[in-house]
Amino acid sequence: MAMAIRCFRHLPSLLYRSSFAVTRGLPQAPAGCPALPLDGCRQCVHQMLLTRQLATKKAKGKGQTQARVNISAALVEDIINLEETSEDMQAVVEALKEDFSRNLGVRTSPGALDHIIVVTKDGKFPLNQLGQISQKSPQLLIVNMTNFPESTAAATKAIRESGMNLNPEVDGTIIRVPIPKVTREHRESLAKLAKQSTNKSKEALRKVRSKSITQVKKFKNKVSEDTIWLLEKQIQQMADSAAAEMDKLLAAKTKELLG
Repeated sequence: MAMAIRCFRHLPSLLYRSSFAVTRGLPQAPAGCPALPLDGCRQCVHQMLLTRQLATKKAKGKGQTQARVNISAALVEDIINLEETSEDMQAVVEALKEDFSRNLGVRTSPGALDHIIVVTKDGKFPLNQLGQISQKSPQLLIVNMTNFPESTAAATKAIRESGMNLNPEVDGTIIRVPIPKVTREHRESLAKLAKQSTNKSKEALRKVRSKSITQVKKFKNKVSEDTIWLLEKQIQQMADSAAAEMDKLLAAKTKELLG
């Protein structure tokens, strides 16, 4: 660990000369570093804090390279848990996938209603825990609320506000849910809902990013400005990657919905 700290102090100069390292090899070990020349410092750079790489991706029409950052999560764990940040961002992406799969199909099936959340005086419950859901015909779903009649109104409201373009009708403790015809207008409505869901997910993603960057900035008086900058850049890259995945999901779903 002591070796790593001594080598880390010289990291800015190593990064500054990284463009020369590509053709000439990494600079020799700094004074006080017990590692062997060249190979030792290469090990320090890759195993310890931050490795800056030049991506081959070029800016449109300018032929410029875009710098990318690859940070050793183990080295900065006292500042921020990057693995946890990545997991939180991916969780947002997975939630969007599930929403697309469950709520935005051209054909509405009984299973699509299962996890609609119903708010009752006793708490929040999935619809399938309160009522029995069945399909009476290709164009009609039935929700039997006999076991929890007091939650019929709340269940009806939850179905109507589920974003699935459903207009339930109540008959005592029976909720009838007509399935919209698969018209062009219905497909376009679902595509708009997919876009809205994606925007909400991106907002959730931005909150994860902002929370992480705020955490990093708490250490601005304890670590170098370069370290803070590189961490912020890494977090932004992670968020950009997740947002790009969302855009791909939206494009694929829109194509599916519009036929």
